[in-house]
Amino acid sequence: MITNVPEEKKLTFVCRVEGGCLGPEGEKLVARFCGYAMDEMESWHTDYLNLKILPRIDKTMPEFDYQISGRGLSRDQAGKYLTLFQQNPDALEDELNSHLVELINRYLDR
Repeated sequence: MITNVPEEKKLTFVCRVEGGCLGPEGEKLVARFCGYAMDEMESWHTDYLNLKILPRIDKTMPEFDYQISGRGLSRDQAGKYLTLFQQNPDALEDELNSHLVELINRYLDR
């Protein structure tokens, strides 16, 4: 498995969170929650991945997006990259979603 990936070669994994995930007042909370989630996830797969958690304001934007050096990648291209780390998009997205559910619950319980 590859380690020590330079920053410019790391996969940027963008996750957009909809306000509705945070309940009826979610639209007011989603931006702040995304900052909270980024802080909580700051060490998640950092050896090969840069994570961005953003509010999903524009519903035409996909929930998940992949990039390297600012260039968009298809899901298949991201999958090929992720195989270098014994990972795949489905597993990565599922793992992130599980973390987000936990973080939403913690955030709303504060």
